[in-house]
Amino acid sequence: MTDDATVTAVDHIGFAVSSLGESILFWTEALGFMLQRQSEMGGDFLYRVTGVDDPNVRTAIVKSPDGFVVELLEYSRGRQNGATPDSAGAIGAAHLALVVKDIHAAIIRVEAAGWKAKGSPQPIPAGPRQGTLTAYVSGPDNITIEFMQPPVHR
Repeated sequence: MTDDATVTAVDHIGFAVSSLGESILFWTEALGFMLQRQSEMGGDFLYRVTGVDDPNVRTAIVKSPDGFVVELLEYSRGRQNGATPDSAGAIGAAHLALVVKDIHAAIIRVEAAGWKAKGSPQPIPAGPRQGTLTAYVSGPDNITIEFMQPPVHR
């Protein structure tokens, strides 16, 4: 095996969503990401790249304050393609962890925007991240975001 197959970077993460507009609001208003651009694509290209039997997708690119890119994809068949399970523990469920300054303020912001916390902030009890407060929140389409507030070192 050659080094040519080695992963060199993470470019972005993508989430299929049922409503591009609602998802853009969640990522920008509730999480503080910036909308970079929107576009549409489809046809044979989309099928050949994704294997999804769906001719059209509307996309939006949102970017975190530190530059991490999230791609939101609304396929034209929408919910006919299935949905993410509500449980963060379901096989195949994924989450994105975001570092925040104040976990309680972040949860209040998410809830003010109409979404909810899945639990309450808890400190990690041991290990290299001991003391980090962490909590899951749920956005549109049951996409799970983990907030992490590192401990303040004195």
